[in-house]
Amino acid sequence: MFEEIPQQRPQTTLLDNIDSPADLRELDSSKLEELAQELRAYLLYCVGKTGGHFGAGLGVVELTIALHYVFNTPEDRLVWDVGHQSYPHKILTGRRERMLSIRQKDGLAAFNNRQESEYDTFGVGHSSTSISAALGMMMAARKSESERKVVAIIGDGAMTAGMAFEALNHAGELDDDILVILNDNNMSISKNVGGLSSYFARMWASKPYNFLRSGSKKVLSKVPPAWKAAHRAEEYMKGMVSPATIFEELGFNYFGLIDGHDVGGLVDILNNIKNLRGPLLLHIVTQKGKGYLPAEEDPYGMHALNKLASADELKQEQQQEKNTAPTYSKIFGQWLCEMASVDPKLMAITPAMGEGSGMREFEENFPEQFFDVAIAEQHAVTFAAGMACDGLKPIVAIYSTFLQRAYDQLIHDVALQNLDILFAIDRAGLVGEDGPTHAGSFDLSYLRCIPNLIVMAPSDENEARHMLYTGYHFPGPAAVRYPRGKATGCAQDADLKQLDIGKAVVKKQGEKVAILVFGTLLQVANNSAEELNATLVDMRFVKPIDETLLEKLAKTHQLLVTVEENVIKGGAGSAVNEFLATLESEVEGSKAQVINLGLPDEFLDHGKAELMLAECGLDSAGITAAIVKKLPELLS
Repeated sequence: MFEEIPQQRPQTTLLDNIDSPADLRELDSSKLEELAQELRAYLLYCVGKTGGHFGAGLGVVELTIALHYVFNTPEDRLVWDVGHQSYPHKILTGRRERMLSIRQKDGLAAFNNRQESEYDTFGVGHSSTSISAALGMMMAARKSESERKVVAIIGDGAMTAGMAFEALNHAGELDDDILVILNDNNMSISKNVGGLSSYFARMWASKPYNFLRSGSKKVLSKVPPAWKAAHRAEEYMKGMVSPATIFEELGFNYFGLIDGHDVGGLVDILNNIKNLRGPLLLHIVTQKGKGYLPAEEDPYGMHALNKLASADELKQEQQQEKNTAPTYSKIFGQWLCEMASVDPKLMAITPAMGEGSGMREFEENFPEQFFDVAIAEQHAVTFAAGMACDGLKPIVAIYSTFLQRAYDQLIHDVALQNLDILFAIDRAGLVGEDGPTHAGSFDLSYLRCIPNLIVMAPSDENEARHMLYTGYHFPGPAAVRYPRGKATGCAQDADLKQLDIGKAVVKKQGEKVAILVFGTLLQVANNSAEELNATLVDMRFVKPIDETLLEKLAKTHQLLVTVEENVIKGGAGSAVNEFLATLESEVEGSKAQVINLGLPDEFLDHGKAELMLAECGLDSAGITAAIVKKLPELLS
């Protein structure tokens, strides 16, 4: 049991000789427990150096070893869900010495990535995709007449999503060979681990039992009443000692509950069931953060770890002025509590992102108005729609990249019915080390094309509060999108106010060039405006856009520059272009050219967010350079 993160690389004699799962399979099974201890120590050391997800990874150390020991990877397909738990998998599949580069520019990705390794059979980041993807691979094996095995590993949290059950339902219909491993690390499903259930799990996985089971099925199927009675008796027996019934009804042969930290037992049961026919579900119980005491005691809080600073880094940090600005998530959480204290109709909904969205205090103080619907984004949005239909005031707190999963519900169930719902969209723009699966690069593009919806992008935390207040009181769907991390530290108004819908604010009056900023890049754009004597505008509203001001600026400036932390294609800059195109024949004397600055038409790799923005030309130097390239006389 570790109580502290190792500061020095631990001794890992066995692990150092494993450069691929083929090397792992050369080990005697008696060495696997020792290997698990080394792998856990090395994982803790690496994440301490780099930061990243590790609680889930600590919980699947033994399972990862057992899977690669029993199955012939990469020919046999292992499909991991989400990817939070894939660090041990990366270490065992040839990436051990590159682990200190994880989540850094040009280093290993934080999640499974098909371009990174042939062992990463499916790219992940969002949850609940593993069973669907594994079914597709199973069908490919069937078509090619391959004997390769397909295994999906999914957690109990990811199993709450409808997509997982859609795949389970289809798997039962296909009735072909697939193994689903349900990693239950939160005890949300299973509470009855013990000798009896473990005994029956081993029995159901045994070859004699399954030989008798398949044989009796053939014989008794000719006598339907007898087969029905036998099948029902088996269901009742399993239901007494395990939560098997739901999976059995979906067509799976269920095995569980199994201790997920008994590597020898996992190897035995996987060897027993790997050649069984049809859909199989193995239910294991693990402890998130296993082997690291702080993570065992606080699995949610220790879901991920920040990089541990060295002594020199700590000294340097102490010499620097500490940024005491709150995060945008915290600003949202404080505003939520403030509003709920005066409006009992306020209802806050989150799809398993309560902590990340800054809602912990709200949950504690207003438990009857807080709803965590688990990893079910589609349900979250339509649940809010039902509330709005009958007079409640729902707020959906959701990450930008997760709202994508509920796009149909946003259009069909909310906007089409013009329902009064506020979407507080966190993690907009680049998120840095988590990479493209978690970057909120597209929300301005996919939101602004939806009728009835207003879309706001605050430049600082004070404006964020007013926009949330404005959206809350707007009689229809509204969205406020804000980035991850620290706000600006600006002063906050004592009283909340409703903003004029669709009205921008000129922050600085200049000449020739007008810089139109959507969101928190206003601060860096201000430096360019000062240097070039340009007009600086906080656009605030992406939809509706301030057409009156745009028309005026087009008449009085040579160049309009749009700046946004969103893809250029279809984004806020496109809204400006579309409006100006309608003015070409109507506005006499309008000669303004336009530059759109934003994220490029590609998925950006992981790295420090500020460095990524600079590479995209979205820092002060990049904005200035783009303007001077168009109007070089500005610096002459």
